[in-house]
Amino acid sequence: MTQSSENIHQLRYLQGYPDSLLAQTQRLLQQQKLAKTLRGRYPQTHQIKSPKALYDFTLEIKNQFMRKSAPLSKVIYDDKIKAVEHALGLHSQISRLHGGKLKAKNEIRIASIFKNAPEDFLRMIVVHELAHFKEKEHNKAFYKLCLHMEPDYYQLEFDMRLYLTCLEIEGNIY
Repeated sequence: MTQSSENIHQLRYLQGYPDSLLAQTQRLLQQQKLAKTLRGRYPQTHQIKSPKALYDFTLEIKNQFMRKSAPLSKVIYDDKIKAVEHALGLHSQISRLHGGKLKAKNEIRIASIFKNAPEDFLRMIVVHELAHFKEKEHNKAFYKLCLHMEPDYYQLEFDMRLYLTCLEIEGNIY
């Protein structure tokens, strides 16, 4: 692997960001300061470990911003979701005919890697998945809803991508 293709591989979570941010990230990695920078910004991980705590955390956000949407049936951490290979979380809406009535079942699954992440990152992922219940595509309306629920959405998404980069290269940073 050449030096430049190795750098691109190291920064795979940051593809699409400006070259200036990629260069700054590369410098922090070379100086072994990326983990310290992230810990300075996000000093601790959350305590939302159990499925019930995760469900309650998600339900609180949903009730604050999406009260009229269909109820949540399940929110769990999922060991099968690999951030590198898939998404950070998954949402599903299943409609079933039950006794002549249409019942909607909304589920959110979050990659288990976020069990030991800063709460801000978990919130950003939950907001993202909740937004998909109203807006299926990553379009302007989708991101507008994300920003309504989490005003720092874009910064948190970028920092979460730095966190994933750091985890991959340096291992656990907390």
